Amino acid sequence: MSKKIFIEKEIKLFSNNPFIKSVSLKGITYTDEFKHIFIEGNDNGKLPRQIFEECGFDIDVIGIDRVRSSGKRWCAAYRVSGVSGLRDSRAKNSGRPCERELTLEEKYARLEAQHNLLKAENELLKKIRSAERGLKRNK
Repeated sequence: MSKKIFIEKEIKLFSNNPFIKSVSLKGITYTDEFKHIFIEGNDNGKLPRQIFEECGFDIDVIGIDRVRSSGKRWCAAYRVSGVSGLRDSRAKNSGRPCERELTLEEKYARLEAQHNLLKAENELLKKIRSAERGLKRNK
């Protein structure tokens, strides 16, 4: 995170931008829509600074280092996870394990979800193996 601390005037300026989800003294949370716009623009050869400016951001206020680091982070997340890598998952997942004891219904629901995931993975692997056998036969 940048060491720059935003003043009240800058925070109000950011709050008016539709591509900012929230802003604090030290950080900016951008909308998922803006991240998609950024990735599309970057894929089309636009520079990070240019994309930010086109979306109404004042680079002098935000800081060019913040623009570059945000762009690098989003591009890396997009390469690894696709569109889902651009989503802000902080509200859904704190990263901390559940401290309370789960009820039997919750344990059952988790096990059932895990079971369904494993079944889907097995089906996918079967399809891949079948396709590979078909390719070998055609050679």
